[in-house]
Formats: sequence, C-alpha cells, structure tokens
Amino acid sequence: MSNISVKWHGHACFEIDMGKKVLVDPFITGNPKSDIKKEDIRPDVVIVTHGHSDHLGDAVELCLKNDATLVTMVELGWALQEKNEGLKVHTINYSGSVTVDGVHISSVLATHTSSLDGNYAGNPMGVIIGEKFKIYHAGDTGVFKDMELIRDLYNPDLSMLPIGGYFTMHVREAVYATSMLRSKYTIPMHYNTFDLIKSDPDLFKAEVEKNGYSEVIVAQVGKEIRFDESGRRLA
Repeated sequence: MSNISVKWHGHACFEIDMGKKVLVDPFITGNPKSDIKKEDIRPDVVIVTHGHSDHLGDAVELCLKNDATLVTMVELGWALQEKNEGLKVHTINYSGSVTVDGVHISSVLATHTSSLDGNYAGNPMGVIIGEKFKIYHAGDTGVFKDMELIRDLYNPDLSMLPIGGYFTMHVREAVYATSMLRSKYTIPMHYNTFDLIKSDPDLFKAEVEKNGYSEVIVAQVGKEIRFDESGRRLA
C-alpha cells in the first residue's frame, strides 16, 4: 500500500485514498462548508454511517455514476437497493467486516439514530477503514465506554470524531473519547456547518493535547493530509 491521503470536505465527509478512493458520508450538495461538487469526485467505495440526509448525501448518485460500491448498515442498504436499481451494496453490521476493492472496512457501534425519508433505517455505525494504517470514522455518536473496546480491538491510528454537540458529542465528551481511544492522530469533524453545531476545534485540540491523549489535526476543508502506512504524518 502506498501513502494514505485524507481530505475533509466539510461536516462528516472525508475522501480517503488508500490506493482506492474511499468517500465517507458524502454530504456535498447542500453542504455550506463543502469545497467540491458531486461532479468533481469519482469514488471507488462509498461508506454511509447512517441514513440522515447530512450523511447519506449524494451517495447513491455517486455510486451509480461511478460504478462504485456502497457500504452501509443492513436495513439502510436494503432500503436503498429497493429504491435504486443497479446500486451495488455491501451490507454490514456491528463487528462485521467486508473487503471492497482491497479496502477493509469494519463496522463498530455508534450511539445515535438513523432514518431514511422519515422512516426507521436500522442502526447507525462507525467504521474502521484499512488494515495497516487504520482510520476510525465515528459517524454521528455520543461518547460511550466501548470506545475502549474499539481501541483494544482495532487500535486506530487516526480517529475522526464529531465535536459539534446538539446531535453528537461536544468538546467535553469528545475529549473524553480521545482518552479512551488513544489514537496517534485525531481529526475533529461535524462542527460549524450550521448554527446548531457551532464548536471550537482549537479548544478541542488544546484540551486533548494538554492531557497527552492524541495529536489533534484541525483539518482545513479540501487540504490534503498525508500519512505513510507506518503511521507517520507526511504533510
């Protein structure tokens, strides 16, 4: 595996290049913080952590136009397949794993909800992406004690955690999450997209690093962050 590239496109949307291009929670259209248009990106794999519109986003259209595979929870995957002929879906559930185009993806707990068009859409999830350099995208979640289990089982090198509050963890809870996860790097996400989820990523960074829990990278929208597979940050 070559170097890993990570780009944040605002909210919870990340583009990860591990030799194949993985797009997580592609809320692009209608996202006031997005730096791209859906036409700008050609993913190989799309991961959706739950059915809310600010995470499902443009996933279906991107998959159909690019012959990409969607990875998501079972009930949401079934519902999307039923509505979209030709959509390629790998459904997954907690502690389950799938390898798509050489990218290993495992499903882990998230404490949140999930719906599609106002209807129940199964459980939400977080995901572990990769096998050498491992990335934990927490999805929308509150803090929960089993983040220690995620650390023990998967030991993610990089964690992406929501800090916006209201619908997810705020700074206080997210700092505690880093104390359990102990990832080498942490990127805050899901903040400042809307007034309801205003938060200060620099405060989060200061509190985490003061306690030595992780090195926090406050990502700039659209700016590439690079790592080698040994876990060393390159840029």
